[in-house]
Amino acid sequence: MTIRTNRLRRLVGARTNRGAQPKVVALGGGMGLSASLAALRRITGDLTAVVTVADDGGSSGRLRDELGVLPPGDLRKALAALCGDDDWGQTWARVIQHRFVSEGDLHGHAVGNVLIVALWEQLGDHVKALDLVGKLLGAHGRVLPMSAVPLELQAYVRGHDPARPDEVSTVAGQATVALTPGEVQSVHLVPHDPPAVPEAVEAVMDADWVVLGPGSWFSSVIPHLLVPDLLTALTETKARRVLSLNLAPQPGETDGFSPQRHLEVLARHAPKLAFDVVLADEAAVPDRSSLCDAAKRLGGTVELAPVAATDGAPKHDPELLAAAYDRIFRMHGRIGPWR
Repeated sequence: MTIRTNRLRRLVGARTNRGAQPKVVALGGGMGLSASLAALRRITGDLTAVVTVADDGGSSGRLRDELGVLPPGDLRKALAALCGDDDWGQTWARVIQHRFVSEGDLHGHAVGNVLIVALWEQLGDHVKALDLVGKLLGAHGRVLPMSAVPLELQAYVRGHDPARPDEVSTVAGQATVALTPGEVQSVHLVPHDPPAVPEAVEAVMDADWVVLGPGSWFSSVIPHLLVPDLLTALTETKARRVLSLNLAPQPGETDGFSPQRHLEVLARHAPKLAFDVVLADEAAVPDRSSLCDAAKRLGGTVELAPVAATDGAPKHDPELLAAAYDRIFRMHGRIGPWR
């Protein structure tokens, strides 16, 4: 066990002794949300993930097309990230992430995707089925879809056709948007007014802290702001809000974006949404003054911390990210018991 892990457990123990733990809701999708959840489950036992449901690629896309279900992939990844570090948790995390390799129709499908869809069909209820999977895995938190209907992500992209660099065209599909060769101007969802899952809205309204990001900016982070009831909840909640930035621009989707530009495009999609804290890796911010100015326009301050993996890979270290979140919750939150 590392020194950092010991320190985090002491911090969690100290908070538990002085009162209830903070209620935290984390929003996003894919590996970015998984990184945030793997960190947050180390510092609170009251954690809810709200996950995008616009994926149309890979196993999720195939199940969505064949069965008309929500894409389960990002929900599966969130559940895996919430599995504990004991043998039970890590075994189940590996099982649900396992992909079949074959010459037939099962090739590429993840076990967890099939399990989630089977329970949806058995129970007829997205939330109850995900709660049951979480119970089976011993997940340290709850996973909810942001909407109960499959969504299509569409983007206005400048220069999608290299032969027409100034032309703005519409690009459809999350998988396509994530890899577009042009410059994404904005995104929207189809249907344009999707219903939010009521439990997700309730979780946001009842939270002490809401964490948005990191993750694919246009295809995993901003889509939450395009669900009207969810955006209203994010705007009106009494919770404090953290915007967690990526370690680097994403090839295709945010090529060439500075940290502050991420904030600017988010503000264009949700101009009334404010944030208390913007968290960024200190090595990923070449111009701190510009980022602070952008954060101030969102109503918040910047917290810089070493949160990247120390092996040089462009991914978050869960213990370092947990330490950063814990420090933010203590410095910017309530004094004494959370409730």
